[in-house]
Amino acid sequence: MSDQFARRVAAADWAAVADEVDGHGCALLPQLLTPAESAQIADLYDDVSHFRATIDMARYRFGEGEYRYFSAPFPEPVERLRQALYPRLLPIAQDWWRRLGRDPEWPDTLDEWLDVCHTAGQTRPTPILLRYHEGDWNALHRDLYGDKVFPLQVVINLNDPGVDHTGGEFLLVEQRPRAQSRGTSTLIPQGHGLVFTTRDRPVKSVRGWSAAPVRHGVSTIRSGRRHTLGLVFHDAT
Repeated sequence: MSDQFARRVAAADWAAVADEVDGHGCALLPQLLTPAESAQIADLYDDVSHFRATIDMARYRFGEGEYRYFSAPFPEPVERLRQALYPRLLPIAQDWWRRLGRDPEWPDTLDEWLDVCHTAGQTRPTPILLRYHEGDWNALHRDLYGDKVFPLQVVINLNDPGVDHTGGEFLLVEQRPRAQSRGTSTLIPQGHGLVFTTRDRPVKSVRGWSAAPVRHGVSTIRSGRRHTLGLVFHDAT
């Protein structure tokens, strides 16, 4: 099996990524997928055999647009990227939980962690392929599917901003202790990843460290079409 995806993940300056996520709740990664690979994954959307479920966001008042959960086994890039990213994100997650006085429960490998999820009844795979058309958007939310949660996840833009679509910025809103919420907007280049906070993260407060709740979403697509690959590191009930 090719290790090209692991090499791309390793090419990131992970110390700088950790600092950026600490400061802003999210951080851009280098290009994880080539334009050709991005197009191949986006093209899978029309073949429902790759997916276990399709969600109409308007029906559930999640926004406008549609997304599909992959079924296992996943396409090679999806599986390889998840496996390569997890151990890079694990030290950040462990550091966060220790600062918050919590006991990190995540083992060293993704497979071991998914076994923990499955034992807890979270057995449904969570990698997501999203499709947005003009006028679509994603409401602020958190991807929580049970008690077992990994505090970081990664999203990859499969289209070229400014060429394939306009709008569609990734939005992150953090609720600070005894303060107004802080918003961050990121336009993700094609094939690049963005690491971001799943649920909450540590922020410095007068009493030490506090957990700041975080939600994410996508701004309105002004024109064109946007596909996104979402890599969540816990399974669903």
